[in-house]
Amino acid sequence: MNSSPPPKGRPRDPRSHEAIVGAVTELVVEVGYAATSIGAVATRAGVGKDTIYRRWRGKPELVFEAVFTTTDSAPVPDTGTLTGDLTALLRDLIGEFHAPAAAAALPGLLADFAADPVLKARIRSDFLAPSKERLLIVFERAVARGEIAAAVPVDLVLDTLAGAVFFHIGLVGEQPDRQLADRLADIIAKGIEIR
Repeated sequence: MNSSPPPKGRPRDPRSHEAIVGAVTELVVEVGYAATSIGAVATRAGVGKDTIYRRWRGKPELVFEAVFTTTDSAPVPDTGTLTGDLTALLRDLIGEFHAPAAAAALPGLLADFAADPVLKARIRSDFLAPSKERLLIVFERAVARGEIAAAVPVDLVLDTLAGAVFFHIGLVGEQPDRQLADRLADIIAKGIEIR
């Protein structure tokens, strides 16, 4: 028997969610992060501002979710090798960071995160931690196959992967070629594999 209380209010409409996320990505590309407002998103999505504020605490969380969590619902790769799985993960991450909305949103988001430690902590706990948790299966499989030791610091490996992509695309502004994911995955896998 389920003892948890039923959710309060009306159930969330997935169409509203998609309309809001779509409006955010369009507006960030069209007018930039700074000029994107909750009011403009609500108008573009055809919803009230209250609908947005019931789901997100403010613009940074909304933009971050719309722009930088697109790969979170993709299936966890299972290619049969750690290098193959890391390559697939990196291709998705590179695609996410290379998207026009990401390029437009990143500077403003970084400034907001730096200025607000509470916001930074919320992004870390609400978005980044669940995303990392989801990817643990890649490393659990690699341990089971004998490719890596169970003691590998998975959080640090995931930070290294994301950091390399962030630096290469987000900060330096390089145009990624098709081999970037392959090269990064190979470097990381060689660094943590059992010898």
